Amino acid sequence: MHMSRLGYLFGEGFRGIFKHGFMSFATVTIIIACLIIMGTISLLSINIDALIGDLEDQNEIVAFVDENVDDIQAAALQQVIRDTDNVSSAEFVSREEAMDNFMGNYDEALMEGVDATVFRHRYVIQLDDIAEMAETKQNLESIPGIAKVNAHLDYADSFIKIRNIITVVSLVLIVVLVFVSFFIMSNTIKLATFSRREEIGIMKMVGASNSFIRTPFVIEGLVLGVLGSLLAFVIQWALYNTICSRVMNAFAVSFLHVVPFTSVRAYVLAGFLAIGVIVGTFGGINAIRNYLKV
Repeated sequence: MHMSRLGYLFGEGFRGIFKHGFMSFATVTIIIACLIIMGTISLLSINIDALIGDLEDQNEIVAFVDENVDDIQAAALQQVIRDTDNVSSAEFVSREEAMDNFMGNYDEALMEGVDATVFRHRYVIQLDDIAEMAETKQNLESIPGIAKVNAHLDYADSFIKIRNIITVVSLVLIVVLVFVSFFIMSNTIKLATFSRREEIGIMKMVGASNSFIRTPFVIEGLVLGVLGSLLAFVIQWALYNTICSRVMNAFAVSFLHVVPFTSVRAYVLAGFLAIGVIVGTFGGINAIRNYLKV
């Protein structure tokens, strides 16, 4: 008896989907649209974070050794610099190496007479977090033997601002779209439910429990939510790969690359399904709530 009752409830839930075909189609379409917008925003945020991470790796600061420090003392500063907070790595560049690097960018005839003594020993330093660049710069300048530190603080500030803005905008838009999709879906199911208000009233009068009446609508909303999520995932995958291939062809630069969808697809699918299930389930519950007051 229990299994037959469960089969009846599931049957009614699926029957409702096909009985109100246009409403079901509209609901799934709305879910797909909202999820693709949310997914696109999230993937854009992920790619921007990855790009900023790459730029952080390339964003070096240079610490110049005091010209009065001899070669041995200059090389000995490497460990002190590496032990400084937020320093990921420190590469020692001697005067001679600095001169060779400099001369490689210019015509040697123009640099005739220039020797290594005009250059300083230096350290090329990578940071763990560019958000702490200003503080790290001060710490490095306080090390005895370091005369000057060159750091692109303006670039660091720009990267941080972009990352913070994208993060905030992404979170706000995702929250708004979740509420919008929930509102539209619940109202769409509510329109379909309106035509069955008399049936619900009769079921109430013959003693059917609220849970018995509500379950088919919850199943209907759940199925529509899952279906919309799966379709949105497939469309998002195809759309993302198409856009990424065009971007890479249009901007053939070495520093620009996109995060492969295969590396995030599990998270996208899980997120889409979670939102679809939540919106579908609560959309179905909210749609029938007023009719259970009969």
